[in-house]
Amino acid sequence: MALDILPSHGERFPLHPVASRLAPMFCFALLTASCALASFAFACATPFAAFAVVAAAMLPLRPALLVVTGAWLVNQTIGFGALHYPVDASTVTWGFVIGAAALLATAAASLVLGRLPQGRTPLMLAIELVVAYGVYELALLAATPFLGGEGAFTLAIVTRIALTSAAWLAGLVAVCEIVRLANPLGRKGAMSA
Repeated sequence: MALDILPSHGERFPLHPVASRLAPMFCFALLTASCALASFAFACATPFAAFAVVAAAMLPLRPALLVVTGAWLVNQTIGFGALHYPVDASTVTWGFVIGAAALLATAAASLVLGRLPQGRTPLMLAIELVVAYGVYELALLAATPFLGGEGAFTLAIVTRIALTSAAWLAGLVAVCEIVRLANPLGRKGAMSA
């Protein structure tokens, strides 16, 4: 059975797992928990492009940027605190570059969402992911002449991370849909995703 993930009432934001007033907190909890899981599982390959798309599909730009910043802070805290990333200029700078790239991906996803026609949410989310991932990777690649790390941009690695991001996006959308369907307030409090 296909999930009902079409936007309702011509809303700009296609994901509505909870009432609008709860969306920023829900998105923050979802993405920070997901980021914690991804940080432990993938360390340097956290799917920030997928997080950017979910935030942009659920929130206006400013709260989306704040939520993605929160997810990035969780990632950095786990990296330096639990995974013992080296505390040196290069690693710290890469951390900030990753954060900036995640914010650029969020802004790009939000911009694309605003320009896409409503009514084809799965296609819209896929297009947003392609754009967000492209912006994210290009931002990271732009830092390599200064910080090194060109070897991380092979076709195999970029493709693997793209597929990981797509899988995370599908999982996050599924979580949003499950929450929406399980919402005890019904569709009044949380509009259909």
